[in-house]
Amino acid sequence: MKAMYGLYPDGHAAQQAIGRLHAAGVADRDITIQSAQPMEDFEFGHRDKATWMWWIACGGGLIGMASALGLAWVTETSWPINVGGLPIFAWWPNLIITFEMTMLGAILATVITLVIAARLGRGTSIYDPEVSDGKILVGVANPAESVVADLKAALSAPAGAEVKTVA
Repeated sequence: MKAMYGLYPDGHAAQQAIGRLHAAGVADRDITIQSAQPMEDFEFGHRDKATWMWWIACGGGLIGMASALGLAWVTETSWPINVGGLPIFAWWPNLIITFEMTMLGAILATVITLVIAARLGRGTSIYDPEVSDGKILVGVANPAESVVADLKAALSAPAGAEVKTVA
């Protein structure tokens, strides 16, 4: 069996199913939850909240800023022109390119981090079109054959649950 999951009409039923899966011995990292809308009112809506994305974006911004300043310095000092006693490398004219490259670095770092962290582009083993219609999917991918009966009991316990398997 590739996966077993339940579809629930509301967050309360999904939270009950997650509690029963925990009671059955399923670890939090093995539970897949999908919803068409944020479920921040429930405990399961706050899973995986900690992220390094802010730090990575700042690092990308710093790399972009250093690249811009380095590019401007190398360009302006490699081909010096007579600027009438003013400095060859001036800060004010370079602020525009410094800002743009800083933002480019931060944006690229954020997008790359999002693609990797959200596992975009990789197919998931659990998905049901009813999630788009407002149902909440709670499931376990690649369960051991010895716990399939416990999973089925845990997923079908809340009222209104619809349990499905993916072979």
